[in-house]
Amino acid sequence: MSSRRELANAIRALSMDAVQKAKSGHPGAPMGMADIAEVLWNDFMKHNPANTQWFDRDRFILSNGHGSMLIYSLLHLTGYDVSIDDLKNFRQLHSKTAGHPEYGYCPGVETTTGPLGQGITNAVGFAVAEKTLAAQFNREGHNIVDHHTYAFMGDGCMMEGISHEACSLAGTLGLGKLIVFWDDNGISIDGEVEGWYTDDNVKRFESYGWQVIPGVDGHDADQIREAILAAQENTAQPTLICCKTVIGFGSPNKEGKEDCHGAPLGDDEIALTRERLGWTHPAFEIPEDIYADWNAVEAGTHAENDWNERLASYRNEYPELAAEFLRRISGELPADFSDKADAYIADVVAKGETIASRKASQNALNAYGPLLPELLGGSADLAGSNLTLWSGAKGISADDASGNYLFYGVREFGMSAIMNGIALHGGFIPYGATFLVFMEYARNALRMAALMKQRAIHVYTHDSIGLGEDGPTHQPIEQVANLRTTPNMSCWRPADAVESAVAWKAAIERADGPTAMIFSRQGLAHQTRTDEQIQNIKRGGYILKDTDGQPDAIVIATGSEVGLAMDSAQALAAEGIKVRVVSMPETTLFASQDAEYRESVLPAAVKARVAVEALHADYWYKFVGLDGAVVGMTTFGESAPAGDLFKHFGFTVENVVNTVKSVL
Repeated sequence: MSSRRELANAIRALSMDAVQKAKSGHPGAPMGMADIAEVLWNDFMKHNPANTQWFDRDRFILSNGHGSMLIYSLLHLTGYDVSIDDLKNFRQLHSKTAGHPEYGYCPGVETTTGPLGQGITNAVGFAVAEKTLAAQFNREGHNIVDHHTYAFMGDGCMMEGISHEACSLAGTLGLGKLIVFWDDNGISIDGEVEGWYTDDNVKRFESYGWQVIPGVDGHDADQIREAILAAQENTAQPTLICCKTVIGFGSPNKEGKEDCHGAPLGDDEIALTRERLGWTHPAFEIPEDIYADWNAVEAGTHAENDWNERLASYRNEYPELAAEFLRRISGELPADFSDKADAYIADVVAKGETIASRKASQNALNAYGPLLPELLGGSADLAGSNLTLWSGAKGISADDASGNYLFYGVREFGMSAIMNGIALHGGFIPYGATFLVFMEYARNALRMAALMKQRAIHVYTHDSIGLGEDGPTHQPIEQVANLRTTPNMSCWRPADAVESAVAWKAAIERADGPTAMIFSRQGLAHQTRTDEQIQNIKRGGYILKDTDGQPDAIVIATGSEVGLAMDSAQALAAEGIKVRVVSMPETTLFASQDAEYRESVLPAAVKARVAVEALHADYWYKFVGLDGAVVGMTTFGESAPAGDLFKHFGFTVENVVNTVKSVL
């Protein structure tokens, strides 16, 4: 049997060798945290390398993702489909072992980490999902959802503001299955952190309501093991284990220094490190006995088989509940959802209400919510304005996690990254809301959702200068252009209640990426449509008003400006100018349609085109061309009633009419 230090040294050797071969990377953190990882993965982690998607596995998140060779070494050593050649291809094109852990690239990587603070926040989302799913499905004697979320984090994660948002909420929610290891090595890229980081993290996390285990020697396996046992025993609080470590442990000339944080050690230093550690094996060579001691396939298969037996027992006693559980964790929607959603859309068409699209959004939630127990909603302290609470919404708390709604508080960034963790965990479709302008706070979490192609629905209300008196600090201008140009992001800005209902259905059914839903504060007039037009909403853009024969001009609009476009087309028709109005609530979706459909909506022969949207103008030139024009925003807004603002910034029939004439 290999010693614990030998097993940990396998991580150190692979990490420094891979970084050296790549000529870039971060060897310091993997070498410093190797002893912690060895104890956690060999004594506690419940996982099966032979089935990376086993649902009741423990989740491991490397929040300090720059230390990626730590997780790649662990995955390789324990038996995942991560070969020694994969480690040799660290940081190379199309490798499983990217510079930072990338979800979907490497088996066993639970989430993409690298932007500091988001991994720990994803971990909070994983723990929320585990606790909530357990409360919804576990029954006495049948704990089919029962796993831990473990996260490693460094000083950088601690410093990032998002960690304050997420860890504060984690304590309030009593996430007892969340166990976090703080790599307290006192070093960041710029050197010793005491010059810019002197927080008392023990007091900080205690104030959040966490159990804190201070003063653990991160190189003493017995201390680490005792700390983890104490963490597991406390099921009422998340736990922070404060591990004092030496960055680059084992490197005679670089350990404890910033030199080893983000650069290869160098061949000479690696040779000295091997000698000091007593690691006599060549680069990328692991002895068979060490592989055997690390391998987790047999134990993992046994753990999964045991769970399958318990699931079978649960199925016998609670067949309907078990069927619903299996549907939920598979990510499949109820078989009748699409038909029932279409029936609701037909009801909305028949009502023909003129209402704010944020209210139409709430109406859609009241219709779709009862069909979808997997919806897990929330708002960043704006539920009454975002209208995200629906009739069946029930708050989640530390004492009762069986609900379906999170009150996130004023934590836009934390909310959005927690949603990513919830989506990645499985069993839920998360949605969360704030004012559109505050998307800026959460921007990088949205980017990560898109990068990982996660089904998370972001509800943004108060979508333009139309919110009025709160002024330019609250009036979004450039945010929607940002969302629309983010790869893998779907962005809807509906024109009325009908388009809002269609947008919600599309967002729920979209399994390969996040959706941003852009809703108005002010009322939007109902638009009359044919059945064909209603069907074409889901194509992202469609002809809402047409002319006999080829139009003289085309006006494209979204959201609150669709009504303005319709009124302007009517005024132009009175002057003998034939105008087609195109509603384009989802521009990227429209652009993805086949060429024949796009040509049918926006014929190339019609050069006179005007886009109308009370948001940033520049985005629209891709649709109107350089010869077209945009009635949009090029400045920030002002504080005034909405009607005055629309008039001031040119969102009037008169201005749209004159703009169309100018391009003819």
